[in-house]
Amino acid sequence: MKTLICDHISKRYEKGKYALSDVNFSIPAKGIFALIGRNGAGKTTLIRILSTQLLPTSGSATIDGIDVVEQEGRLRDIIACVPQEARAVGWVTPKQFIVSYLMWRGFSIKESTHRMNEAMKRLGIQKYMDSPNRVLSGGTKRKVLVAMAMSSEARILFLDEPTTGLDPISRDELWKTLMKLKKDHFIFLTTHYLEEAEKLADKIGILEGGKIMALGTMEELRRKVKYPYSIKILSKTGMIKPKYGDIIRGVDGQYQIVTTESEANRLSKELIDRKVRFSMNPLALEDIFYYIVKKPIEEEQYEDEEKPY
Repeated sequence: MKTLICDHISKRYEKGKYALSDVNFSIPAKGIFALIGRNGAGKTTLIRILSTQLLPTSGSATIDGIDVVEQEGRLRDIIACVPQEARAVGWVTPKQFIVSYLMWRGFSIKESTHRMNEAMKRLGIQKYMDSPNRVLSGGTKRKVLVAMAMSSEARILFLDEPTTGLDPISRDELWKTLMKLKKDHFIFLTTHYLEEAEKLADKIGILEGGKIMALGTMEELRRKVKYPYSIKILSKTGMIKPKYGDIIRGVDGQYQIVTTESEANRLSKELIDRKVRFSMNPLALEDIFYYIVKKPIEEEQYEDEEKPY
């Protein structure tokens, strides 16, 4: 089976700061793998290393048995990447931008034009083909970059927060496209939209402080938490103590209880009798993330990229 293997990867920047610290995991190189984490967790650093844009300080990685450092030329033949900081060239059109990229990868102008048309059509942006990139909305510009990656022959796609800047409808359309692409591609996706990871990913990794805190399917991640149900108290005055479970206080002062199904049912009846507003659901990825990391995903706003050491 084709796999992606990270073998004790670390990345240190200036002043001794580690963006990644001993990242070690192995996953099948198929379907969609979503790496989630707060800003500054190290997501972009890892995706840059795996897509041959950045050297690790220590450790190694292979994809399909190809070393990302020692055999970067071979790997670049089978991957395409949309970096978080990527921008479509403003003074050319999407057609010119994508066709020139494909010709650079070795396609003829005829094949490049055909592939560009198909990719833009799939993303619903064909009508912008001849408009300068500089006049397009931020979301459409992002779609142009995704179309560029899709149009290549690459079997492996690295997408660093590809839906940032997209409105909900455009995001949903891109989700549908990625679900189709994963049938014959391996997509390595970073995101801070937890709903996105939960909907799309076959496997999910949680990265915090440069370390992998958990990795697995949604069911495997649910088992990382002792209790399968979550009750969110939507009133600051409605606190209630469970017989079994854990209480987590959110940054907004509201409470969440993770507990067993039977205890969740008992508590819900008590909350209804007390006329306290609440919601009760099986654990979602947001609940799992908060339980493992003990911090909300949006809490800190800083970049994990600094000048390499």
